[in-house]
This record gives sequence, structure tokens and C-alpha cells, in this order.
Amino acid sequence: MPFDLPLPEPWASRGWKAKIFDKEDVGEPHVTVLFRGLKWRIGLRDGKCLDLKPEERLIEPAVAQHVRDNLAVLVTGWDRLHPEKLVYTPPEPEPEPEPPKKKRKRRK
Repeated sequence: MPFDLPLPEPWASRGWKAKIFDKEDVGEPHVTVLFRGLKWRIGLRDGKCLDLKPEERLIEPAVAQHVRDNLAVLVTGWDRLHPEKLVYTPPEPEPEPEPPKKKRKRRK
């Protein structure tokens, strides 16, 4: 079941949607903004449009701003739907440094 970001009025009733789909090639973590037959993918790591066409400028500015203002909510939704590809992969813990070796005195 996809994750839907509710959009404020009047954009929701005009047909704008923002969804994270659960059954698609995951690729770069993103939210899909939909309007009529148009689709844009907005990256969840940086909030930038991942597609050249249709042009990003065609997204209603208030819708784009609402999506970017809610990136934290969208990241949570993505991570729940796609646990195999988290938006922010936790860094690997650094290995513990080995304690310095004690120097042994050489016997003569």
C-alpha cells in the first residue's frame, strides 16, 4: 500500500498528489508528485527533482514547497515501505583502535 502525503487545499481537490509507491524499482529514495498524467520524482535526500521531463517548473510551487517542508515525514514513510534501502544509511562504526603494544626490553 503506497504512502500518501496529504496536500493542503485547494491543491488536493485540484488533482495534485504526493505518493511513495511500495511496488516499484526503488532506485534513489524519492516521492512521486502526480498531476493529471504528469509525474515528477523528488529525491528524499536533497529535495531535488530527479527527472528532466516533465520540467520541474511545472510543479505548482505551493505543492513543491509542501513536499519539501515534509521531507522528514516522507523519509519515515519511505523507510517503512523500503527497509532494504533506507534514505540515510547509518554509518559503519569505526573499529576500536588497538591498544599500543608494550615494548619489551631486549636482554643482552
